[in-house]
Amino acid sequence: MTSKQIRQQFLDYFKSKGHKAIPSAPMVLKDDPTLMFTNAGMNQFKDVFLGNAEPVSDRVCDSQKCLRVSGKHNDLEEVGHDTYHHTMFEMLGNWSFGDYFKEEAIDMAWELFTKVYKIDKDRLYVTIFEGDSTDGLLPDSESGRYWKKHVDDSRILPGSKKDNFWEMGDTGPCGPCSEIHIDMRSDKERKEEPGENLVNKDHPRVIELWNLVFIQYNRKADKTLEALPKKHVDTGMGFERLCMVLQNKKSNYDTDLFKPLIREIAAMAGLKYGKRKKHDVAMRVIADHVRAVIFSIADGQLPSNVKAGYVIRRILRRAVRYGYSFLGFKGPFINELVDVLVKIMGEAYPELIKQQKLIARVIKEEEAAFFRTLDKGMDIMNGIIKDTLDNNYRVISGKDAFSLYDTYGFPFDLTDLLAREQNLVVNRKEFHDAMQEQKQRARNDAKKDTGDWIVLREDKEEEFVGYDMTEADVVITKYREIKKKKSSMYQLVFNLTPFYAESGGQVGDRGRVISKDEHIDILDTQKENNLIVHITKKLPEDLESEFKAQVDFKARHNSARNHSATHLMHKALRDVLGKHVEQKGSLVHPDYLRFDFSHFEKLSPDDLRKIESQLNENIRENIQVEEHRNIPLEKAKNMGAMAFFGEKYGDLVRVIKFGDSTELCGGIHVMATGEIGFFKITMETSVAAGIRRIEALTGQKAEQYIMQKNDTLQAIESKFKNSKNILRSVENALKENSKLQKDLQAVQKQLIEKITHELETQAKKLGDYKMIVSTVNVNSPTMLKDLSFRFRHKGNIITVFAANIEGKPNMAIMIPDKLTKEKDLNAGNIVRNAAKEFKGGGGGQAFFATAGGADINGIDAALAYARKQIESVF
Repeated sequence: MTSKQIRQQFLDYFKSKGHKAIPSAPMVLKDDPTLMFTNAGMNQFKDVFLGNAEPVSDRVCDSQKCLRVSGKHNDLEEVGHDTYHHTMFEMLGNWSFGDYFKEEAIDMAWELFTKVYKIDKDRLYVTIFEGDSTDGLLPDSESGRYWKKHVDDSRILPGSKKDNFWEMGDTGPCGPCSEIHIDMRSDKERKEEPGENLVNKDHPRVIELWNLVFIQYNRKADKTLEALPKKHVDTGMGFERLCMVLQNKKSNYDTDLFKPLIREIAAMAGLKYGKRKKHDVAMRVIADHVRAVIFSIADGQLPSNVKAGYVIRRILRRAVRYGYSFLGFKGPFINELVDVLVKIMGEAYPELIKQQKLIARVIKEEEAAFFRTLDKGMDIMNGIIKDTLDNNYRVISGKDAFSLYDTYGFPFDLTDLLAREQNLVVNRKEFHDAMQEQKQRARNDAKKDTGDWIVLREDKEEEFVGYDMTEADVVITKYREIKKKKSSMYQLVFNLTPFYAESGGQVGDRGRVISKDEHIDILDTQKENNLIVHITKKLPEDLESEFKAQVDFKARHNSARNHSATHLMHKALRDVLGKHVEQKGSLVHPDYLRFDFSHFEKLSPDDLRKIESQLNENIRENIQVEEHRNIPLEKAKNMGAMAFFGEKYGDLVRVIKFGDSTELCGGIHVMATGEIGFFKITMETSVAAGIRRIEALTGQKAEQYIMQKNDTLQAIESKFKNSKNILRSVENALKENSKLQKDLQAVQKQLIEKITHELETQAKKLGDYKMIVSTVNVNSPTMLKDLSFRFRHKGNIITVFAANIEGKPNMAIMIPDKLTKEKDLNAGNIVRNAAKEFKGGGGGQAFFATAGGADINGIDAALAYARKQIESVF
């Protein structure tokens, strides 16, 4: 049975049981402040479990793409080393929202496994929650009773709170769970050791297949539990593991989900899978990681240096590193696997097909950049190795290794490998200590304590009225305190609100709430678990009072201008550049807008001018907005609205039209394009392979920008008072400046030659060498370095130079290579200590090093120290 058939049979079975099959939500989450990635099938239903949203059906099923690489759910280090952990995986699941509960969930799971998939029931074991005294919870005898309809008592095993009690987080919905495990060992092995002894013992052939979670409690901030008014079922089954079982394989990587990828990797590397463990691990890591990276890019998350983008970049670089270190790849190769994965999974996930070329291009450029980083890291690492050997040390500093990792992304295991090749070791403890210090700093920065919601009034739904008004009379329905470091913030929820919560790239509204006795500033508005939360520094004194909620109208209107301008710009980009252009991200702020889009080359000045002209023409036309609320998604698409991959849409959507511009959008917009005023592009640049970014201004901010540019031009013109052609005058001035620079360099060269001749007469004999210790008259650190290197080519001469450069002491020491080995002299060590005499610091290599400082009066003492250190070895 193929993986495609297995997935479809799952969905078909639950549809036959009255479930609605729904598409996978995006793997990359954009409007959830608590998560970067979907790490479980239930993530898209959080709002339902929390009572903040209504489900599309009481019974649903799906195959959800998930990613687990950090935090509590982190499988990264196991990937490739075992047969069943993955970063990106599919989670098959069925849900009941207040409909059926334990008995029917258990019955359906058993029927699917034994009747539909025809799994041997004698290989199956189930676990049930054994209870927990700290929470006052009894064993889940109810689930045990239902399982007895299908399996013997000996196959129903008690499970600890760790394994058999599921929690969404530190607070929130939770409940006991029942797992189904399978024993895939040979008959001989099963006779020698009963399977029940190996359940949840990390045995590679006795594994969990399906987890049935029975959500019936709510965990409060004080850690106590309260019963939920409605009970839910949330099940999750690893698709890759199921394929391994049904395809009778010993590893997930042997299934048709991974085998084509591994076959291609082996062919590209000129190796055979299954021959050497280190090669096999590397191939499995790459096959796993390429799936995570490709699906993330398809969902709109490009590799970057921040947040989710950094995670994707780290996964990609980890795959490259395994290929580089163990399979011999010296240039980009992962991009060549995109076509293979699309063939495997493109039918189930059409976004892969549509974005195939973009994905491959982004990955190739990321790989090329990382290989350049590896080359740079190799140069630095070779320098560290040389310094270590020159000093007769056997241990490389863990701090140096961490600096390589942190600054250049140079992998620790590659540092370790290069060190061992030279019979050196890396101080692992220092490295891990530095890593832990960094992680702890990040944890401390991010740490916050979230209190329980204090409910003042029961309210089923917080109505958003901000499309139609910027003021409304409200009451507070609930609030909670958020403690972070030394400060506290508060989140308020109203019965209705005109405040727009940050989403879809548009920042949240600011403003205030006013009662007869006080006013409270709203600093930001966010959406959390489908609740619009208003963030304040303090609570109102009278929480029961009625308030007038007032949005900061000026900021709101500026955001509306910029948001509407992004829609018009998207249309203009497609008109000017072609229909391949698609939005890949945006930021709508009151002060400016930012728009990322797919395109493979820098925009010409002519293209930018055409885009600006089209937008400003649209503004002058004063096109009225057409807003269509709560219309079916398919109807919106028929109207011409584009649905973007990586975005989550409901069955009912909102459409915004300005003339020929038609988009799905939940944001705030102007009533007519004339309100935008004026549009001006300020920057166009690349953010990734095949992705360009435009930043622009509208309205008053655009006017101010033009005025500032005009002021600058007038100031330049004033410097060329009699010029009729200011551009030519500036070009002539630049040419003249360039000529003067060359003349200055020639003079400096002559000066260095003159100083060199003078210094040669000061050389003192020191054994078989000569030494010059002197202050010199140069005007830049570059000249000081050039002077030192002139003597490097003159033979066995040691130079120790110091200079007063713009009132600051500078120093340079040059030692012949032969002498650094013969006498164990190290210029870096000497200059570092000498610089203390003028309150400075420095360093470098054994043969050459420099220093700078603050106290010009310490130069003579620094020269004396360096002279003494060098003379002492002769």
